[in-house]
Amino acid sequence: MPVKNRFAELQAEISAWRRDFHEHPEILFDTHRTAAIVAEKLGEFGCDEVVTGIGRTGVVGVIKGKSTASGKVIGLRADMDALPMQEQTGLPHASKTAEAMHACGHDGHTAMLLGAAKYLAETRNFDGTVVVIFQPAEEGGGGGKEMCDDGMMDRWGIQEVYGMHNWPGAPVGSFSIRPGPFFAATDVFSIQIEGLGGHAAKPHETVDSTVVASQIVLAIQTIASRNADPVENIVVSVTSFETSSKAFNVIPQRVQLRGTVRTMDPAMRDLAEKRLGEIATGIAASFGAVAQVDYSRNYPAMVNHDEQTEFAAQVARSVSGDCADAPLVMGGEDFAFMLEERPGAYILVGNGDTAMVHHPMYDFNDEAIPAGCSWWAEIAEQRMPAA
Repeated sequence: MPVKNRFAELQAEISAWRRDFHEHPEILFDTHRTAAIVAEKLGEFGCDEVVTGIGRTGVVGVIKGKSTASGKVIGLRADMDALPMQEQTGLPHASKTAEAMHACGHDGHTAMLLGAAKYLAETRNFDGTVVVIFQPAEEGGGGGKEMCDDGMMDRWGIQEVYGMHNWPGAPVGSFSIRPGPFFAATDVFSIQIEGLGGHAAKPHETVDSTVVASQIVLAIQTIASRNADPVENIVVSVTSFETSSKAFNVIPQRVQLRGTVRTMDPAMRDLAEKRLGEIATGIAASFGAVAQVDYSRNYPAMVNHDEQTEFAAQVARSVSGDCADAPLVMGGEDFAFMLEERPGAYILVGNGDTAMVHHPMYDFNDEAIPAGCSWWAEIAEQRMPAA
């Protein structure tokens, strides 16, 4: 396939971009260096329009085909931000910034979409318009929502939108996808328990917030085991337990719990929020304590659209020969916001036998670049074939 051959030629150049991004990771919306390089390269490629500052630090490039008679406009999205963690790979291109690391492969996503943009701007072998979208703050900042809220979809008339993520453990360059709910809604909660502190030798004179909090931690596990339909997908995890005192001989006045809830179905999301509040306040009251529950809905579930998913799988098969059925993923993905605004699909590309994403030993596999770039380019060329 010509696309794959061209990306084999470009692989060393694209890999160099990727490793440069990896050496200089940027967190959330502080993707200023990355965005500047992306915008500069899109200009060099000859994009018809390059706009910065969408969704604070996002970048959009517009590439028109040899003709635009079809009136079709396809959006292709990659994320640019890194994670706030310390890299431990020891690689020559390891992060040069303390407590910042491209541990999720967004450096690879950005580089692959740049490679596809270079090819598409060179060949323009399609009838329509491609909008390449480089998004900040996927890792918890909701950059996808910010770009949509800035009117990106309407401003460029985007009709469909496609995203991609690397997947460790899958063969390099292989693809997998599923229709419907794919990545989970990601909510967070905090529970402040107020008891009555006192001397550890006189527990009968206290309302022990530690005991209350411990009961709450155990009881909210029944949301998944006893409240939710067993065939539904739901995870409730307490990830932080912090007392107001660290002394050996003090029963603390307060305990702060923090955690996350992951669901695929809106009804399960509603159930989790309702029951978490009822359980926490009810248990606290039964001990004579008070619980204040703060529940925040973050990313919605990411839902692939049926028609676009089948098309994305067809393109993947044309690139690699196959496209597997992907598993449900209880992690979050803020491409969900773009799929709420426009039909589209999100696909996984194999990263080989590497550490899992969000691990300090993770690194994007540059051998996946030709397949990933080819998929991006073929999405444009097959969805908007040249007349």
